[in-house]
Amino acid sequence: MNTFHADVAVVGAGIVGLAHAYAAARRGLRVALFERSERAVGASIRNFGLIWPIGQPAGRLFERALHSRRIWLGVSRDAGLWCVENGSLHLAYHPDELAVLEEYLETTPSARETCALLTPDQTTERSHAVKRDGLRGALWSRTELNVDPRQAIRTLPGWLERQYGVTLRFAAPVLGIAAPVIEMPAERWQAERIFVCSGADFETLFPREYAAAGITRCKLQMLRTVPQPDGWQLGPSLCAGLTLLHYRAFAHCAALPALRRRIEAEMPFYVQHHIHVLLSQTALGELTIGDHHEYGHTHDPFEREDINQAILRYLTAFAQAPTFAIAERWHGIYPILPGQTDLILHPQPGVVIVNGLGGAGMTLAFGLAEENLSA
Repeated sequence: MNTFHADVAVVGAGIVGLAHAYAAARRGLRVALFERSERAVGASIRNFGLIWPIGQPAGRLFERALHSRRIWLGVSRDAGLWCVENGSLHLAYHPDELAVLEEYLETTPSARETCALLTPDQTTERSHAVKRDGLRGALWSRTELNVDPRQAIRTLPGWLERQYGVTLRFAAPVLGIAAPVIEMPAERWQAERIFVCSGADFETLFPREYAAAGITRCKLQMLRTVPQPDGWQLGPSLCAGLTLLHYRAFAHCAALPALRRRIEAEMPFYVQHHIHVLLSQTALGELTIGDHHEYGHTHDPFEREDINQAILRYLTAFAQAPTFAIAERWHGIYPILPGQTDLILHPQPGVVIVNGLGGAGMTLAFGLAEENLSA
């Protein structure tokens, strides 16, 4: 069995693995990237394609998200990826929703630099996709980006190979690691630093460490429309009141419990299935819609149409488009560590497990990779 050498080895070619490969390669290190499948097919291609700093709490995580945003802009430009600086709108149709947005803006200094509260007229001037009836206002944030995750995850490995000489090994499962040695079916590698970015696969490598950490999985259902006709563009990515209950950025607001009580009373199905609704667009003009959240180690492979229909009902209460004809339905599964924003473990000298970004991989991975490579 041949033995090959690298300065840095990265296991997993989802967005977390790609970010670590990029961070290492741009430092001039010899990098090898391993992916067990012929192409990455996990959560990194099954998401909205949103870089979403607005969802991160002020401080370290928000700054990490902004750092990732800057890297995305450079990488997208250099790799030829579709990337739109479209920002986002949090729409308010009830007084309690508007109260949360007002308090968030008043109590979050960083938000006052990147966000603004809009009147209904200002909101509909900024977005032709917003339904005006009943609208009380919106929070405009300029920090959000929209990429096409399927395009990005498919394109970035080859770009890393061409631009930085990263060695790619796809359809090449890693069977075991005893640092500095990485065992594979047909070859062996040695690397000074090994980053294990295996996403929702907790069983193949270091299962005891994952089990002790308490990491679990989240299943979500999503939908995608046909391409919008005549080049119609969504503009800012959209969400509404349910989203205020989902992201930690708003958790400190004293107005949030009243909003939660109303939604629990009026929309119990949405609370039960942890539904909040985002709307984004792809490079081909399709609209991506979702999602719900179901937590546990093992999930049924079947999708529930009642959840999909609930998502669409809420969406069409605040958004309009030329067509919402659905072309695709799917589910994704991502790792999450309750109460934490990421999982960083050191199971062996020279080995770092990077996991548990909890659905924020597109938003945080590039910034986190820079921190890990500098450690």
